[in-house]
Amino acid sequence: MTFSIAARDERTGQLGVASASHAYGVGVADHARAGCGAVVTQAFVEVSYGPRGLDLLGMGIAPQEALTALLSADPDREIRQVALVGASGEIAHHTGARCVSSCGAVVAGTSIAIGNMLDGERVLHAVSDAFNGGEGDLADRLLAGLRAGEEAGGDVRGRMSAALRVVSAEPAANLWEGDLRVDFDADPLEALGTHLRMSRAYDVFFRSVFAPGLVTGTEPVTGEELETALAGLRATQEVLGGDMEPTVWQGVLLLRAGEERRGCELIVRAIDARPGFARFVDGLARAGLVPLTSEQILERSAR
Repeated sequence: MTFSIAARDERTGQLGVASASHAYGVGVADHARAGCGAVVTQAFVEVSYGPRGLDLLGMGIAPQEALTALLSADPDREIRQVALVGASGEIAHHTGARCVSSCGAVVAGTSIAIGNMLDGERVLHAVSDAFNGGEGDLADRLLAGLRAGEEAGGDVRGRMSAALRVVSAEPAANLWEGDLRVDFDADPLEALGTHLRMSRAYDVFFRSVFAPGLVTGTEPVTGEELETALAGLRATQEVLGGDMEPTVWQGVLLLRAGEERRGCELIVRAIDARPGFARFVDGLARAGLVPLTSEQILERSAR
């Protein structure tokens, strides 16, 4: 009922997994842990294969040995489909004898395309070829694999959900570098692509606004650091379109840097688009994060 791609990026060491399905909420099939590995569990799914498989990999157990342990404890192993990718790119996989055709797996290097209830064998070859021949980072290539699989016929029943997860090569404080899910949509891969673009835009946004001291520091940020933050916020604004919050934060940074005219102009533009931003700015002023209230900003911009 699902086709997936799991892989280790040979350039960065990142680990990732992505899936598409006519089942609701396919994200339950995708599991990955930084510096540890990735697991896909699908067909008549046993979700616990994911965390249990990662625990075994995290203990230093090889993927094939971990898979054998999972299957040996499962009386319904012949209706399961599962793949494990270790931190170094080793792969183990299982497609039970009672999984619904077309089903199987294609292993290429440190990647595996795996699926069941597919429109034909060509689906998994398309996923694998697109991933391994694709450009961009790991998330881009995972999504490219899913898109190619869908174009080749995908899930024979149709489409409903998609998910993508990427983790770092080394154990990290952040659980995921990317964790995106589309649980129900008429075009889940298109929606997943939108989520990926938005996620990247907000990564830039958060770096621009929440860098230590940038907004909350006692001294204003100026010079190259300010210009870098402003450029990031402008880039985010281009992606978000009519949502003017990045423009508000540009204005806040400029006001904090003493560039009153430019700062007021941007904040007024945002307030014109959404009057509620005036109350937001007033809240920032009460918190000491911006030197002017919305009323003062509107007054000064009218001079």
